[in-house]
Amino acid sequence: MEIAVQPVAKQDPAQRVKNWDEAFLGYDLETAITEAERCIHCPTAPCQEACPVSNDIPGALALLEEGDIIGAANVFRETSDLPEMCGRLCPQESLCEGACVVGFAIRTAELGRQPPVSIGKLESFITDSQRRTEGFPVPDLPEPTGRTVAIVGSGPAGLAVAEQLTRRGHSCTVFEAWPQPGGVLLYGIPNFKMRKEILQDKLAFLRSLGVQFICNTRIGDDVTIDDLFRQGYHAAFVGTGAGIGGHMRIPGEDLQGVYQATEFLVRGNLEPDNLPEQMREPLSIGRHVLVVGGGDTSMDCVRTAVRLNAEAVTCMYRRTEHEQKGRVEERRHASEEGVQFQYLTTPVRFVGENGRVTTAECVRMRLGDPDDSGRRRPEPVPGSEFAVPADTVVLAIGYSADDLLEETTPGLHTDKRSHLIRVKEDYSTSRRGVFAGGDNVNGADLVVTALADGRRAAEAIHDYLQRL
Repeated sequence: MEIAVQPVAKQDPAQRVKNWDEAFLGYDLETAITEAERCIHCPTAPCQEACPVSNDIPGALALLEEGDIIGAANVFRETSDLPEMCGRLCPQESLCEGACVVGFAIRTAELGRQPPVSIGKLESFITDSQRRTEGFPVPDLPEPTGRTVAIVGSGPAGLAVAEQLTRRGHSCTVFEAWPQPGGVLLYGIPNFKMRKEILQDKLAFLRSLGVQFICNTRIGDDVTIDDLFRQGYHAAFVGTGAGIGGHMRIPGEDLQGVYQATEFLVRGNLEPDNLPEQMREPLSIGRHVLVVGGGDTSMDCVRTAVRLNAEAVTCMYRRTEHEQKGRVEERRHASEEGVQFQYLTTPVRFVGENGRVTTAECVRMRLGDPDDSGRRRPEPVPGSEFAVPADTVVLAIGYSADDLLEETTPGLHTDKRSHLIRVKEDYSTSRRGVFAGGDNVNGADLVVTALADGRRAAEAIHDYLQRL
């Protein structure tokens, strides 16, 4: 039987720009089962091989086909601590769905070439359904081991370490520099991509297992790694991510109204009580918003600006659309919501009045010779200068790791240029008892890769604690 791909219901663009709800409304049970039936259950499961946490996707979908949603959800939870989130945030087209045989090798007489199975949307449906009806499955915890672990950072890597070590009987305390736990999952993901209740439910579950969260505490500033060991912790995991926004280093970048992406997103998406005191003033963005950069963070920023009622929102990228990183789906959503794209263009100067930005002076670009990475290097086109109005500018041009831990943790080996922490295969660092994983090791990457690091690091930390 030939089954066509089942479209996922989503809000009309004209309606969704007026709210902060998720764009996708999700599957219902009947449609989800029909979509799952498109899976041909490959013996080698290339989708599973392409998943950073090796989810048994065919196994989960087979249970869904039988109507066993809880069983399907538990299959996902065997290998993933955050399946509801990964179903929404993973770039499935370059991971599991990109490897789906249905999408690249199956052609039928009736339907022709079909898209891959909608694995991400099914993962969200399955695990959302379980969470809403039965909650998270509660594990039988072993007797406490008496070992305590300090986890620095409450993003995906830190949460995975906390859950996995708690399941093994260790006591975990998570330290977070921001006022609320969640890391990038709270402060970097807008509601229209993932509603906050999903994260809050997960945090409540972890607290119910005994995980403690201490916020407004910046390790390396308020307390050091050495202080944590002096306080009695037996091991530490560093999962602070890569949250330092990139700079263009052009005139006018210090004007009021020029924001780093993180500050713009958190002030635009979160209630003031969730923010540091210096970020609690409401945003005043004006009529014209310019976002510089081409990745998924840029799409988060332009779509946030639309919902803040900007009249004109432009995404400016110095390369071509073909070379643009990030999800095609996100760019499509932004375009549907009225965002304009200017490719092969970059600002060279921001001009202001009374200390606030009003104009971006720009230049057209062309692609020259390849750089060291093999990508053709953008270069300015002589005589192509022009100006655009800009009441607000958002710089979404990449992230790097903070150097604070490097400076305050003697003997911690890092890359001196990128400040990324150097780790061995078991995620241990040059400091005994200190482990690290996620973006502060790999550079800015995916939620699921940080999650995978956290799970593997937890295994190594558990082995280390058993040897003490």
